[in-house]
Amino acid sequence: QSLPQQKLLTWLSVLECVEVFAEMGTARVWGEMGRWTIIVLIQLAKAILRLLLLLWYKAGIQTSPPIVPLNREQQQPLHPQDMEDNSPGKDQTYVGRRSSRVVRSLQSTPSLQSRRWGSPQQREESQSRRVEEMNQPPTPLGLQETVAESIYITRPLLHLLSLGVWGQRSWKPWLLSAVLDISSLSLLSDLRDLNRRERAELRRRTMLLLYYLLRSPFYDRYSEGRILLLLRLLADYVPGVGFVTR
Repeated sequence: QSLPQQKLLTWLSVLECVEVFAEMGTARVWGEMGRWTIIVLIQLAKAILRLLLLLWYKAGIQTSPPIVPLNREQQQPLHPQDMEDNSPGKDQTYVGRRSSRVVRSLQSTPSLQSRRWGSPQQREESQSRRVEEMNQPPTPLGLQETVAESIYITRPLLHLLSLGVWGQRSWKPWLLSAVLDISSLSLLSDLRDLNRRERAELRRRTMLLLYYLLRSPFYDRYSEGRILLLLRLLADYVPGVGFVTR
């Protein structure tokens, strides 16, 4: 990735990390009007950054969060002692004479902090596989897939606009948002040869469709009563969960 693209991803990640805090803080200081103002500004900034990544830098299907969090357990560096023990002059494995089983030799055993259970071959294969997955370029998007990703990026802005036009109690913003989400996923479903990161992102978007059952006005009219009924049944008839469900 180029340096400008990395900066865009960094700013996009910062916005996603602070947007809830900014919304709550603004609502506390400036009230409901300030809250909706900061929501619109943040969503507008996120949409502009994502569209730049999509159309200018050809970033493909964008994940959330934009920068994948570092798995520190998998990225632990070797200590100097481990590097000395793993020098080419020392045998790292021992092959059993009768069983032909490959095990790590005692001389190449790493320190406790970076120790992994398994043969060195397994560790090297997993590390090379992770590096390969991280370095995979984004899948090129055609016109249909670019339109689908653009719909997904601009959906929050269209949802906010519909809330301003029809109000928070109307079904139209809820239906519009659901139609845009489903349309984007259906247009992206024809895309083949996705890498692992992109497949995981599409699965995440599909699972997020379940949140529409918990969004107003559907939640207020249908889901709330059934969920409360289920919680009451659990509290009355299942021992040990009454304190939590109440």
